[in-house]
Amino acid sequence: MKYAIIIPDGCADEPQESLGGRTPLQSASTPAMDHVAELGSVGLATHVPDHLPAGSAVANMSLLGYDPTLHFTGRAPLEAAAQGIQLNPTDWAIRCNLVTIEQQTMRDFTADHISTDEAGQLLETAQNQLAEEQLEYIPGVSYRNLLLYRESEFPAPFSQETITFPPHDLTDQPVTDHYPRGPGSGLLNELMSQSVKIFKKHAVNQQRKAAGKLPATNVWLWGLGQQPVLETFADRYGKSGKMITAVDLLRGLAVLLGWDRIEVPGATGYTDTDYAAKGDHAINALTDTDIICVHVEATDEASHEGDIQAKIQSLEQIDRHIVDPLHAALKAQGEYRVLVTPDHPTPIRTKTHSHGAVPFALAGTQVNQDNQKTYDEISAAQSGLCFPEGWQLMGHFLH
Repeated sequence: MKYAIIIPDGCADEPQESLGGRTPLQSASTPAMDHVAELGSVGLATHVPDHLPAGSAVANMSLLGYDPTLHFTGRAPLEAAAQGIQLNPTDWAIRCNLVTIEQQTMRDFTADHISTDEAGQLLETAQNQLAEEQLEYIPGVSYRNLLLYRESEFPAPFSQETITFPPHDLTDQPVTDHYPRGPGSGLLNELMSQSVKIFKKHAVNQQRKAAGKLPATNVWLWGLGQQPVLETFADRYGKSGKMITAVDLLRGLAVLLGWDRIEVPGATGYTDTDYAAKGDHAINALTDTDIICVHVEATDEASHEGDIQAKIQSLEQIDRHIVDPLHAALKAQGEYRVLVTPDHPTPIRTKTHSHGAVPFALAGTQVNQDNQKTYDEISAAQSGLCFPEGWQLMGHFLH
């Protein structure tokens, strides 16, 4: 049996007045996703428990079959795993965004999609001016980076009670009340404040301004945590897997699950990603794995920008270039199952991740067929199939 999971990140949404009361998923032309729904069943799954932060780290851990209440320790440790960084039991990883803040308002949580090279130069300067030897900036991709706290003679000041806020949840909002708080927050706030001074006259930002781009005004620290302990997917579910994604969070989860990662040229983690290349690589991977998982960040990025049309277009690209050809390839090779589901809702209205159930469509060998004909939030709510603890959906999908 071969399995495929397609994750259009954050695609679940609310009815939009501009779309005649329909959601982006209802408005998009998605015949391949509707075909999955028609052949099998649709339903709802809640991947983010109310007591945990509404974000991709919690949601994707649940989507892949692990109870986040038991296993979630923070987002940054998962991204550290993606980079092959070994964390000791007393170490902490902290997510480090490069952002643009103007007049204490989050103008852009990506610093105008700053390039990886530019980000590296800014973080190198910040590192050189740090006094604390236990702190290390780790460049990632574009605005997504890490800060490590390696415990030495100075014990880490953080705890599970340290509160931080994702910058992508603050788009166009005041940040004054959203700086870190709780244990260790003094250090985090000081580092963020230092970066403002370091970056203000940096050559990278001067060049960006001259080119009409937004500067990276400072680092934004959030999502900190320690190394989680996860049973491998093969031990837990008896299946091998491979992951296709352009996002370090999902790469890190793949590492911890014991899955191989497939790096696809042209996969950007944005709406300009190469959807067709992702679909082709997924089909090629079917020969030597039980499960191929394709994660697409584009729909979530469009939501954060409040761009309804970009969200619809991304859904249509996923449908045409990933779901349709991959489903056809699965059918051709024999027994199979396919699952289409986002991790969490990201409403256009709020431009942020949110709690709540998301729709899934499941089809394939020995999957019971229900009466729903389309894949969207409304048909899923009408089906009666529901997983309040979303991590249990994986067992249902596989077995």
